[in-house]
Amino acid sequence: MPLDSAFDLPEDTRALRDVAQDFARDVLAPKALEWDAARHFPVEEMRQAASLGMAALYVREESGGAGLTRLDAAVVFEALATGCPTTSAFLSIHNMVAWMIDRWGTEAQRAEHLPSLVTMERLASYCLTEPGSGSDAAALRTRATRDNEGYVLNGSKQFISGAGTSDLYLTMARTGGEGPDGISALLIPRETPGLSFGANERKMGWNAQPTRTMDFQDARVAADRLLGEEGQGFRMAMAGLDGGRLNIAACSLGGAQRALDIALDYVRERRAFGKPVADFQATQFRLADMATELEAARSLLWRACAKLDGKAPDAGPFCAMAKRFATDTGHRVADEALQLLGGYGYLHDYGVEKLVRDLRVHRILEGTNEIMRVIIARHMLGRR
Repeated sequence: MPLDSAFDLPEDTRALRDVAQDFARDVLAPKALEWDAARHFPVEEMRQAASLGMAALYVREESGGAGLTRLDAAVVFEALATGCPTTSAFLSIHNMVAWMIDRWGTEAQRAEHLPSLVTMERLASYCLTEPGSGSDAAALRTRATRDNEGYVLNGSKQFISGAGTSDLYLTMARTGGEGPDGISALLIPRETPGLSFGANERKMGWNAQPTRTMDFQDARVAADRLLGEEGQGFRMAMAGLDGGRLNIAACSLGGAQRALDIALDYVRERRAFGKPVADFQATQFRLADMATELEAARSLLWRACAKLDGKAPDAGPFCAMAKRFATDTGHRVADEALQLLGGYGYLHDYGVEKLVRDLRVHRILEGTNEIMRVIIARHMLGRR
């Protein structure tokens, strides 16, 4: 468990954390290694999480969601990630799409999509990255051409979590000219003619969720699939990513906390040179640093959550700071835990090597940590 924080969480938030921790321990953790090895997507278990309100954490109550804060959500995702960071991360993506529909959707769109997203009867994916545009997301090339019947899409998306399994794809496509102002958001059903999916990518980690390319070849959707207005898509995408960055930071902390807990149990029991490994000062110093770094990252994350909840003008750079620091810290702590276990840390059955693999990608997705530094520095220098 984390050390006591400089400020206490509200009682309701602590109760949410307890529910999420129980779910992680009882439902996710027992199967996490099996899911990783089999590349199994635990849809039914995520639907169990949805029954506890975890599929629409910050969707408004009047839209069927839990109506919680970003701090509440971060605490929940951290707790879930102690059971399986991969599953927690997909729940974060699904939550982000549900929130964007609630935030920018019409009454008809909310009525059509949110009831089934809240229960996870239908899964949702977020589709921004393309083969030729990752960090430079405003350079995306997928085009949605308007005609009398709606939109015709052509192009490709890459690294899409849940692709091929999810039922709804919130897709950023170019409806206008070059640059961010030419991008719009469309809600694309899986069964859309002209939409196809590539093979499930073989990845270093995150094996418990599928990742595929998406290809649009004259894929036609009705005009009412537009989310918000034409030209708003890039701003919507960036707003979604602010929250997504907090969530993935939380997933990193949860996975790292689990790795630290495994290491603590191991060094208490493992003996070397006639005494427990935990009695060596070098081990104690390493454990102290790991715990301190996690607590520092957690405090920064919670402050960034408060900024976003309060709509502070510097919320964006604070989300970038929290994402950069927490994902770097989380992966480093998990790697240190593996080192403490020695050769056993490298074995699948001990669980730490999976955490190292899963947490590595958090430093890349939702904006690479290099891009997080760009966002922070631009704010510092008064540039946009």
